[in-house]
Amino acid sequence: MIERQQIEGLFKEQLARIQDEQLRLQIVEVWLLGCKDGGWDSIEDLKQMPFTLLTDTRGVNFIEHTLAVTEGAIGLAVAMKKHYQQLPHPIDMDRLIAGGLLHDVGKLLEIEKDGKGGWRKSLSGKCARHPISGAMLGARVGLPEKLINVIGCHAKEGDGRPQVIETVLVHQADFATFNPLVMLQAGNLIEP
Repeated sequence: MIERQQIEGLFKEQLARIQDEQLRLQIVEVWLLGCKDGGWDSIEDLKQMPFTLLTDTRGVNFIEHTLAVTEGAIGLAVAMKKHYQQLPHPIDMDRLIAGGLLHDVGKLLEIEKDGKGGWRKSLSGKCARHPISGAMLGARVGLPEKLINVIGCHAKEGDGRPQVIETVLVHQADFATFNPLVMLQAGNLIEP
């Protein structure tokens, strides 16, 4: 069984940047609920799990991807705050960091071991993609609706939907880490 301290340890640096103590606790609760419902009992399994089944991840795992997206979204927000003379819209950094940490939490329900040393889409994943299952996990823990927007609308499910600015930033960071792998597999990424 995955323990609270283990989840806190994975995301220690990012959780420490969130001002709202209640939100920090809720983030960990969502992860624990996802691990429980998804049948995950080892942090090591999460560190082996690919972050997507849609392309070859070249060894990038679920936790690494979550951290890269979170830090990428933070970087975008920091760059905007630093270089815009006047920020045209406020950015809630707590919501942004939480959204990065939770954007793919539904994959705890979407992906499972295949029993042959690999990974496959679970029944839950066939019934609802990770933005939907992640939003449902967040709602069960009582996350604010605007944070649920980040989780539920960070991928194609958010196309054409109203979004908070933090959803936009998480989406961009997410696809900046995903698209090059798809392009690489298709032979469309120009390499040095």
